[in-house]
Amino acid sequence: MTGGGRTAVTVEQVRSAGGSDVERLVELTAAFRSAVATKRGGTDTRAADEGGQPPEASHEALAAYVAGPGTTALVGLLDAWTAGMALCRVDDGGRSRRGVLDVCYVEPGAREVGLGQLLLERSVAWFRAQGCTGVDGTAFPGDRGAKQFYESAGFKARLLVMHLPLG
Repeated sequence: MTGGGRTAVTVEQVRSAGGSDVERLVELTAAFRSAVATKRGGTDTRAADEGGQPPEASHEALAAYVAGPGTTALVGLLDAWTAGMALCRVDDGGRSRRGVLDVCYVEPGAREVGLGQLLLERSVAWFRAQGCTGVDGTAFPGDRGAKQFYESAGFKARLLVMHLPLG
């Protein structure tokens, strides 16, 4: 960006969310849920063991990620603006301790500057510190951007869930 002959520098950073971030997390979760609702399969309710289960866009649900055991919320900042988030939880229900990235979301106007990558890297570091043996993230059918985002970080598809609605 330029203005008045000077180059403006955008500073991206990621930090753990605190209680004062919960209302912004509610807004970002609502935006995420709205965006995925347009994707094939995005309105289906999925079992928690199928991977990323976006939480409700409520103060209570997101405060639980901020303060709950086995969860963390990260916020991504462009300069001082919270433009993205990652919601992470540990799943101990299988044969191994698995990290689940329930949401990794950056607002459309703040994409393509590396903030999503920073959120993902910080999430993976948190999962490692929790002793997880792997991390699952969700990309909806036809969401090539999300699939490419995960693949660029080394993720591989390990399960496709097929669904037939009845009724």
